[in-house]
Amino acid sequence: MNTRRARLGLAVVLTIGAAMLTAACGSDDAKDTADGPVTITVNALPPDTDPVNRKAFQDSVKAFEAANPNIKIDAREGKMDPATFTTRLAGGQLEDVFYVYFTDPANLIAKKQVADITPYLGEISSDEQIRPDLMKVFTGPDGKVYGLPWTNYSMGLLYNRKLFTQAGLDPAAPPKTWEEVREAAKKIAALGSGYVGYGDYSKSNTGGWHFTAELYSIGGQVAKKDGDTWKADFNNDKGKQVLQQLKDMRWTDNSMGQRQLLEWADLLQLMAGGKLGMYVATSDNIPTIVNQFKGNFADYGLGSVPGGQGTLAGGDGFMFNAKATPAKIKAGLKWLAWEFNNPDRIEEKNKIASDAKLPVGLPEPAIWSGAAADKQAAASKKYANVPTENYAPFVAGMTSVPLKTEPPAAQQVYAVLDAAMAKVLTDKNADIAALLADAEKQINAILAAVK
Repeated sequence: MNTRRARLGLAVVLTIGAAMLTAACGSDDAKDTADGPVTITVNALPPDTDPVNRKAFQDSVKAFEAANPNIKIDAREGKMDPATFTTRLAGGQLEDVFYVYFTDPANLIAKKQVADITPYLGEISSDEQIRPDLMKVFTGPDGKVYGLPWTNYSMGLLYNRKLFTQAGLDPAAPPKTWEEVREAAKKIAALGSGYVGYGDYSKSNTGGWHFTAELYSIGGQVAKKDGDTWKADFNNDKGKQVLQQLKDMRWTDNSMGQRQLLEWADLLQLMAGGKLGMYVATSDNIPTIVNQFKGNFADYGLGSVPGGQGTLAGGDGFMFNAKATPAKIKAGLKWLAWEFNNPDRIEEKNKIASDAKLPVGLPEPAIWSGAAADKQAAASKKYANVPTENYAPFVAGMTSVPLKTEPPAAQQVYAVLDAAMAKVLTDKNADIAALLADAEKQINAILAAVK
């Protein structure tokens, strides 16, 4: 969702990233040769308001150009803006290498708006160490590769280890099923007035976002492709299971508290306040809870998403302008392999983050496999300034839980599903079947416009 993207963007900057890429395919394209000088435009240069990361990015550009004297980087601010992308593409203003979210590649590939980089992957070696499930995001139906991932996130179960101990639960073994979540929530709520076992959203598109995450966790899906069109696919037993679980916890168990119609910051504040036991979240919630809402790193654990049949995931990466010449693509791949897809620089970047008192050791981003993943683990251990053992349950399930991206027209879909979540959590007589049927009708109308 957009708020999630905004938070992911902030988290990426805080962990020393800064994205890349921006500018037009200029008139000097004809001058590009296989071995001659080439200038590439890239975006995601940090703005002036972020001077530390902006300088780090610019210093990296200088070092890259010194090591590659035939390549010039024209770095510009900005990232992916779907509202202006088509106009910039048509006007020749799109960067040669540009930042995208995981929700963008499939559509860009289908519309032939990005370049096939498969023939040039030999220019780098790190692509073979990127997790195959993440490379799949940038791979078309034709099996060709059109970009590379940079960071990722996925949903897990964020929980209060201190409350687990108080409630007689094992803080090293968070719930793995939704039945276990319900039982754990009862025990936490039984600690006394004001204690909430499990929290959930139902406002400002966050309710639909969490409905999607919980549906994915039990093997469901919000939408399915039917020929060339999309159709809603949640008005079924799995959709009912999600809402019934919440209704039972809210009204039968009274383990979700009286306060409802919550949106993004509300659950983070409740967790920081020490009275909330669990909610579905991403790892970047933890430093926000600590830094913005005065929580304590030691208090929080992260487990795999209950159910384990799928997790709502996202992230970002880079793709190439369809008009980019082979020379620009090769140069762009070298730049990505230098700055973003470079396992050999993980330790260096972790040290920079640690020196800047930024969190090191959170379980994501985690795009690497094999030897690169080992390097990341070693670097995290060396510079970790957070209790990494608290996230071991999440890490243990990271590669076994399938990743699923957001549905088409996600924000519009989430807005509709908010209503179902809100009704179930505020009305003990809510008719789940009617809520899902009404949401299905509205979302089918939205999906009919998706191309």
